[in-house]
Amino acid sequence: MTEQHTAPAETSPQPAPAPAAPVAPTPADAPPKDRRKLFAVLRWSAAVLVFAAAGSGAAYGLLQPERTDLPGLATLDDGRWEYPAPARPTLPPGAPLPFAKDNEDGTHYAGLTQLLLPPPKGSVPDPGLKLEKDSVVTVDTLMEEYEGTARAKLKEGLVNEGLRQIVGRGWTTPDGTRTRVYLLRFHSSGFADTFAGCGADMNLNGVNRIEVDEVWGKVKVDQKAPDTTGVTVMEESAPVGDEQVRAACVQSGDVQAVILQTRKGAVPAVPLHQTVILQHQLLG
Repeated sequence: MTEQHTAPAETSPQPAPAPAAPVAPTPADAPPKDRRKLFAVLRWSAAVLVFAAAGSGAAYGLLQPERTDLPGLATLDDGRWEYPAPARPTLPPGAPLPFAKDNEDGTHYAGLTQLLLPPPKGSVPDPGLKLEKDSVVTVDTLMEEYEGTARAKLKEGLVNEGLRQIVGRGWTTPDGTRTRVYLLRFHSSGFADTFAGCGADMNLNGVNRIEVDEVWGKVKVDQKAPDTTGVTVMEESAPVGDEQVRAACVQSGDVQAVILQTRKGAVPAVPLHQTVILQHQLLG
């Protein structure tokens, strides 16, 4: 809220104070002529996370655009989840933000758990996800997401190629969609680039074939989305079993996010796209 100051009363008449400088319009009151530019900022986000330096810390804000501003989410009943505003992460004194001029490699200095997307409202924690203290996930737990024949090689790669830590979070929404988000921190972005466990050739447990999500690619082109470098979104190809799987990879500097969603029958695209966008923005 803008603070307004009133000049003290005078005994003699004073000229009227100059009008305050105009305040830039917000998404709610922007004039029609500015809507096109506004859409370019808002339409590729289920919610926009503003990542700004504040001394030695970082601040996050959460805005909620109209549904019609979102790629592929033009209807009122689009199945989108309601996410809470994420907590402000704490950086060590003097540590730079990821991708700042003095941190071009994208090193994340905040605690890794703080960079996990919070679960949406109305969801319940996934009891099947094995978590250690502070949401830490062991390599063996992560390996349970992959086919047995692929685990040994993938685990060896993680152990030998700069893995520092894995954290995770899982939840289930009332519609039965189960979500797991894993963040893997490596010693540098170069090591994160070598991670073979996320991509179109990933060997997920129980998945015969997975392919790039065409809807994701289409809305990026049609709605001229902002840069989503490092993001890959996929879906299980038909025929599927009792459950369908959708997956996404977000590589951001020294951190690799693996996002998995499963549901009996079919997994709707909107919640995965929303989750991916928010986690991508949280990682800066």
